Amino acid sequence: MDLKSLIRDIPDFPKPGIMFRDITTLLSNPQGLSYAIDSLAEKCSAMSADYIVGMESRGFIFGTPLAYKMGLGFIPVRKPGKLPSAVHFAEYELEYGVDRLEMHRDAMASGSRVLVVDDLIATGGTAAATAKLLQQAGCELVGFAFVIELQALGGRQKLPDVPIVTLVEY
Repeated sequence: MDLKSLIRDIPDFPKPGIMFRDITTLLSNPQGLSYAIDSLAEKCSAMSADYIVGMESRGFIFGTPLAYKMGLGFIPVRKPGKLPSAVHFAEYELEYGVDRLEMHRDAMASGSRVLVVDDLIATGGTAAATAKLLQQAGCELVGFAFVIELQALGGRQKLPDVPIVTLVEY
């Protein structure tokens, strides 16, 4: 299946000069969504993860059904102030400032094997911050999985040396 044909290009969003890759058209296509989840599960099965971690918010969209498909638990990584219990946190740089991600301290046991999932890797900041959260938790990062990779932005160079699975490259 050609997943790229199910991803809508929106020029000049959210600002001029940006080509936004809109996954809502992929999500609304039952065959495309099933194919994306099945493909990620197939490509990631050898990583032998215990959990899938997905970043707010589109990482939830792909991470949760992937966890279900693979028979794994799902752990959400959230923006600040969204989790009710004690958290690990990691800050990362944005174009104009700093942001922060959080994960419950008791989300999984130290030594757990974790696969990080998101819809897209661009500059790699969010994924790299999530890897730091897992390090704080004493977990083993076994890989990353993304539906889309924007190769020109070099995000994978910011990530630890583990397998990286992508389904569509631009």
